Amino acid sequence: MTHTTTRQGDGTITVTPQNESNQSATVIICHGLGDSSEGFADVAENLSSNLPYAKFILPTAPTQKVTMNMGMAMPSWYDIVGLDKRSNEFCKGIDVSQSRLMGLVQAEMDLGIPRNRIVLAGFSQGGALSLYTGMQLPSADGPPLAGIVIMSGYLPHASEFKISSGLENTPIWHGHGAADPLVRMEAAKESQSVVTERGASNYTLETYAGLAHSVNPREISDVLVFLQKVLPPDDTKYIKLKDPGDMSVKELKGAIAKAGLGRHALGLMEKREFVDLVRQHREGKL
Repeated sequence: MTHTTTRQGDGTITVTPQNESNQSATVIICHGLGDSSEGFADVAENLSSNLPYAKFILPTAPTQKVTMNMGMAMPSWYDIVGLDKRSNEFCKGIDVSQSRLMGLVQAEMDLGIPRNRIVLAGFSQGGALSLYTGMQLPSADGPPLAGIVIMSGYLPHASEFKISSGLENTPIWHGHGAADPLVRMEAAKESQSVVTERGASNYTLETYAGLAHSVNPREISDVLVFLQKVLPPDDTKYIKLKDPGDMSVKELKGAIAKAGLGRHALGLMEKREFVDLVRQHREGKL
């Protein structure tokens, strides 16, 4: 096993290389309306086995009322009034979710991962948010993202969408089911057209015959090919980890749990023993 999966109280799932210093890329995946991070956890774990140097972050949207679904409260990145073009302009809450996604990108950059080693991805509403956010990141903060992955998504709030200067060549990969009854192919093509008209120069739209509002193994395989293309292996040590000797016992235990070393820690009592265990792990001796 190359990665460790952790679940946080706010619903965020993180799939991290067991040796965190090996991380040289990050993929953030946003789920669709009414779902949670669990919906794509297995996909992230599957992808991670072929991208041993990548961390996957899967946040969960806040629970809020959704107009289109008779005002029922459910996990949603923003309100959806309807599926037609006009209704798509009313996206109350999208700015909040955009800021949250930008915060996740910035947090990875603060750890040392360059922005051009980060991909935003998502399904349906999550894909829409990834596109809306990824192409409007602050130009001054760094180069374009490594890429954006949209699965069964669309461009939301098009009237307010403006590509940030310098991000026009961000690779965008959009997979869409030809039989999607919710976000129809017309919406996918319209999104590609509008985003391209606004300046995007690298937007690929792949269609899948017979696929409804979902993903299938072929599409996930194509997503992997895209990720491997825009996030090739990189031996640069971007992550600067705290020396185990300078860590508190709480930090050491957290590092041990995240690395999946629980069974190796059984019976350990002294801080120096935890320090030795973490060091052995980082040096590849376990």
